[in-house]
Amino acid sequence: MDDATAFLTIAGMAAVTYATRSGPLLFLAGRTLPQGAIRFLAHVPAAVLAALAAPALLRPEGRFDASPGNVIFWAGLAAFALALRTKGFFGPVALGMGLVAAARYIWGG
Repeated sequence: MDDATAFLTIAGMAAVTYATRSGPLLFLAGRTLPQGAIRFLAHVPAAVLAALAAPALLRPEGRFDASPGNVIFWAGLAAFALALRTKGFFGPVALGMGLVAAARYIWGG
């Protein structure tokens, strides 16, 4: 790929990204959403994070693995339990990362 093609590809991808993200902001500016829509949209970040994390937690090698050796699964389970209890975000993420780091430090891998 030459430089001009790479530049046009990146510029095109940037234009599409900004167009899709700025559309709702421009359309909804100054308007009030219904309470149902606000409650629905409040759950979108957690749902997206779960959708991104679930494959890494449940299928680290491409197949389901809930064995004791899958420390990411067990750390994710502990983080999920803390998230349910605290309704927080950063605490469970820090717990999960800390547990994985500790397990890898202790058992290697």
